[in-house]
Amino acid sequence: MSVDKSAPIMVLESDDTWMEEEVKKKVWTGPLDQAIKMVDALYNWGRRSSIWPMQFGLACCAIEMIASGGGRFDIARFGSELFRPSPRQADLMIVAGTVTKKMVPAIVRLYNQMAEPKYVLAMGACASAGGPFKEGYNVVSGIDKFLPVDVYVPGCPPTPQALLMGLIMLQRKIDGQTVRNVPWYQAEAHEAVPEPILGPDIFDPRRAVEIKQVSSNEKEMEARYIRLAARAELKHGKKEGEEGEAKPTPKPAARPAAAAGATAAKPTAAAPRTAPAAAAPKPTETEKAAAGSGATGKQDPAPVAAPMPPRSEAEQKLEENKADANFAQQAEAHHAQTAQAETPKVETLKTENTSNEPSNDGDKST
Repeated sequence: MSVDKSAPIMVLESDDTWMEEEVKKKVWTGPLDQAIKMVDALYNWGRRSSIWPMQFGLACCAIEMIASGGGRFDIARFGSELFRPSPRQADLMIVAGTVTKKMVPAIVRLYNQMAEPKYVLAMGACASAGGPFKEGYNVVSGIDKFLPVDVYVPGCPPTPQALLMGLIMLQRKIDGQTVRNVPWYQAEAHEAVPEPILGPDIFDPRRAVEIKQVSSNEKEMEARYIRLAARAELKHGKKEGEEGEAKPTPKPAARPAAAAGATAAKPTAAAPRTAPAAAAPKPTETEKAAAGSGATGKQDPAPVAAPMPPRSEAEQKLEENKADANFAQQAEAHHAQTAQAETPKVETLKTENTSNEPSNDGDKST
């Protein structure tokens, strides 16, 4: 056994002192914050290097997602090549494509079945905000209306490179997390996202009481309908005005030189009659008064109206509120008018039906 003679000889007073020195050499006794940082770095490195997406797609963006798994783009470089068929084995939900109202309950159910930690990536314009189908009656304006989204990937559809960039952004987000404040390590109970109910329209069950209160008030429903119709008409008018301003005025087409020469060469049969001189307009009373008072023939320029100062947002909102206050009365008047207009129509239909019935005499004669 070799002994390091260069090491200084330590004189220890007791066995306890020797034990403390040995513990300091072989056991880390630093502050707890540094230990947690070391655990976070190791823990986050393992999670971000093995993000397993769930294997499902909704529309054309799913084709680009499939292409990212090929040899050209090779999503395996990021440890995400294992697309899991079960939500209980997946870490990432890639919402790739158009989200319809019929599909939202199934997507929320799959999200609730995923184990923590779990993340959501909205791939494409449709999953992020509705895309070109935003005004559609059966398309949701973004999956973030129902699920918490971590990364948005723009594009229609986004390329596989864009999806890989979104995956890198998710890895950066995971690197910034710590076990101290992540939700799946907290003592509070976690509630699942409620599945939307699909009926005449889709709605969140958490707003069921509010929807019942609004739908039971007929005046409020009529007022909302009139308000939405007015906004739609205003929006449609603005679009038409912008299109009219964008269109250039058409220039008159130039006449071809040959046609112009041919028309100039034709002799005219008779000289055109000159138009009679227009009768001079009679002077008005103001002009007579000006002439009588010895004023010169020059007229004063018309007064120019001063431009209206721009209204503030508070004034605009006040006017909108004043207009909204009248909506309920307008709705009642409109409802009464329509009810009165429908009653004579029903009576005329009844009279027409009675007149069109075949008579028994006519049947006998035939």
